[in-house]
Amino acid sequence: MMGYAFNQTRRAFLATRLCFATTHWSRFAGLMGVSAQRFSSGQGLWILPSRGVHTLAMRFPIDVLYLDKAKMVIHMEQNLQPWRVAPIKMQAASVLELPAQIVQNSGTALGDQIVIAEGEPTEEFMA
Repeated sequence: MMGYAFNQTRRAFLATRLCFATTHWSRFAGLMGVSAQRFSSGQGLWILPSRGVHTLAMRFPIDVLYLDKAKMVIHMEQNLQPWRVAPIKMQAASVLELPAQIVQNSGTALGDQIVIAEGEPTEEFMA
């Protein structure tokens, strides 16, 4: 399943090639063993449900957005290095993993509203 993540507050795409990790196995595997070249700008992984992540067996840093049920940003981990465990946030419903620097480059901040959807971005986001 592929889709996109759009920061509605900042009017900025976070990922235009977003993978969905919704099964036990896909949530567990996450980005383990993936190369930095395969997870570059435009890529993303939405982990649902999730209250936190780790970067064990990963080879590159990532940005992590913790989202509540309404997909509002409630916590951020920028440039999370490999072989780390990020905090658990009980109020999180899902986690969005992005290439490092995407959060900074997009200006994403706590309280921002994120749109996550399957398929290609619709006309409303192109305007």
